[in-house]
Amino acid sequence: MPTLTSKLEAVNSMLGHIGESPVNSISNTNALPVSAATAISALDEVSRAVQSEGWNFNTEVNVSLSPAGDGTITLSDDIIEMDPIDTSIDVVQRGLSLFDRSNNTTVFTSDLKVNQTRLLDWDSLPEPARRYVTLSASRVFQGRVVGSRELEALIARDEYTARAKLLEFDAGSSDRTIFDSYDVASRIGINRNYDLT
Repeated sequence: MPTLTSKLEAVNSMLGHIGESPVNSISNTNALPVSAATAISALDEVSRAVQSEGWNFNTEVNVSLSPAGDGTITLSDDIIEMDPIDTSIDVVQRGLSLFDRSNNTTVFTSDLKVNQTRLLDWDSLPEPARRYVTLSASRVFQGRVVGSRELEALIARDEYTARAKLLEFDAGSSDRTIFDSYDVASRIGINRNYDLT
């Protein structure tokens, strides 16, 4: 049974794309060659960008957030995005705090139900996401270090395939149907609760 791609393997794959030697460890970034440190930075950057799209594997639905003693609601620092389920209130994220735009306040008097997107660390990502992030980061990395259009095109071909597999994996794990689309359901007259999670 194949094992999941480690972050070290991902970094070494990126280094391999530009003909650099692999590294034995990425635990001490200060001791790494500049190319390896740059690869880690690109990998983290792309992972954040990909996860910001909001996938089934990093989206949490119907989460109840409770106000603190002073009435404020503060998100954990790994929350990329949150969306209140109750559309009658206009709540936005400002940094890690929530702001009620309807009443121009940061004070909440009751729990708030939200759907939220969480930034997962590498070891929590499913393999299709690891593969796509690695290839996407490889393309970005080689563009910054080498700048070869030919190499970019070669990596991009594999990247597109990896993204298609990630989309397929996400669709398979989310159990969505065409009726989860507001447009589809409203056009055929289905009255549903449009909590499209």
